[in-house]
Amino acid sequence: MLFAAATLAFVSAAAAQTVQVVTVGGTSATPGFIFTPSTITAANGTVVSFQFTGIPGNHSVTQSSFTDPCNPIQGGFDSGNIFINTTQATTPTFNLTITNDSKPIWFFCKQLKPMPHCGQGMVGSINAPATGNTFDKFQASAKVVGTATVGQGEGGLVGVGASASASVSSQAAITIFTGAPVASNSAAAGGNATGSGSGSSTATAPGGNGTGTGGASHTPGAATDVAVSTFTVFISAVLGAFFL
Repeated sequence: MLFAAATLAFVSAAAAQTVQVVTVGGTSATPGFIFTPSTITAANGTVVSFQFTGIPGNHSVTQSSFTDPCNPIQGGFDSGNIFINTTQATTPTFNLTITNDSKPIWFFCKQLKPMPHCGQGMVGSINAPATGNTFDKFQASAKVVGTATVGQGEGGLVGVGASASASVSSQAAITIFTGAPVASNSAAAGGNATGSGSGSSTATAPGGNGTGTGGASHTPGAATDVAVSTFTVFISAVLGAFFL
């Protein structure tokens, strides 16, 4: 009886979970380097579903800081550069669950081709304040970067204030482009706490199979800000080509 009641409560809570969708990349109707919407408010437990709908496209969702918008923070979340070709049948999705809504979350696209997307204003925020360090100021700082090379370090499968809780997935074979582990670079997440994350990805292309693994350790602002989760990736197997 108690087990059944607990199960029912869990199912009810899952059903009531709020999901907010953010599309990644421009389309023929809305061209450009953009997240839509660029800034949202999301309470703890909300799933922010980043949907890579810009076809063709090659973008990432990479956590950064207000003071350094175009470089990944140590211990931040990172989808990797997700390439989508024109024949993509399904929409790859990267899900984040908000774990600390008391702090703003900043992110950017780290793609460099044909020019750095972050420097064109492809940044976003979750729970940004209405005054002071606002989203508009964050985006303006990113645009100052212009065509300068932005950070390509590979974040872990955890984040400060949010965790990657669902996969970047599609029914097609995929390729995920990643970088080197992020070095300690930004003061975006002060304090003393530790956490870790690890995961793996698999890509399949005609004529061969390939696998890869990724992991990270970090020192974010508070241990309760982050949660460890894994995500699986599946996208079109086109290597070496980068599109908008």
